[in-house]
Amino acid sequence: MGNISEIMHSTHHSKGSFIIKISKDLYIDIRTGEVKAFKHTETRAQNLSSVAKSLQSGRDLINTNVTYVSKCRWLTLTYAKNIQDPNKLYNDFKNFNRRCRQVFGHYEYITCAEPQGRGAWHLHAILIFESKAPFMENSVVADCWKQGFVTVKSLDNIDDVGAYLTAYLGDVELSEALELNLYIKNKKIKIVESIDDDGIKQTKRYVKNARLQMYPTGFHIFRHSKGIKQPTVSHVPYKRAKEKVSSSKLTFSQSIELEDIESDFKFTITHEYYNSIRH
Repeated sequence: MGNISEIMHSTHHSKGSFIIKISKDLYIDIRTGEVKAFKHTETRAQNLSSVAKSLQSGRDLINTNVTYVSKCRWLTLTYAKNIQDPNKLYNDFKNFNRRCRQVFGHYEYITCAEPQGRGAWHLHAILIFESKAPFMENSVVADCWKQGFVTVKSLDNIDDVGAYLTAYLGDVELSEALELNLYIKNKKIKIVESIDDDGIKQTKRYVKNARLQMYPTGFHIFRHSKGIKQPTVSHVPYKRAKEKVSSSKLTFSQSIELEDIESDFKFTITHEYYNSIRH
């Protein structure tokens, strides 16, 4: 994924799934030959595996394409009115994209939709230019948007852009989560320190992934232009994988062990992340 490489290593090979999907509602259990119905969830928060997969896919997509932050700009597009229709959101972005390219030239993009507590939508967009990104004045970009307010930021000094932006997308400040009565039991609270525009140090508490409860079921959080590259996946022995990342820096490692004493079963899966930063 661009500058980021992930190694996932397991001590056992997976035997694969025991179901075959035949429609969005039905599947076959190959162990018995029975046709059964899927149990569909009502909200995105009820399906934690789906939420995790959406965030993982978005993070990987961003890291694959954002390899030189000097070529990128991060935009937040906000409505002046309380617009709650996601279809209008993406239609407005299409119009914005056409006007913005006329002013600043061609770029590829990845968009991330963000629901607000009042029901309105924000849209974050990463614009990826072929060379150094141009200076984009807020007022000029706002004139291209024509729906409200915009902010334009660089992504300088961020090593893992995908992790940074997906955390920004999913986390909610604790006070806001309590005000909106979001389900926060068993969720992690993280403390973030920052410096405001006046140079004053601020400390805020965020609830990880609390915002994901606001997304409609089946909603596509991330969308992108045609020129966006997909991550490259390969299956190789662990030794060979380690050789591939030998010149990169290990930034994260975690092992999870599953064990069943009665059946003498033991399974360990390890995730490792490596970064080869390009300047």
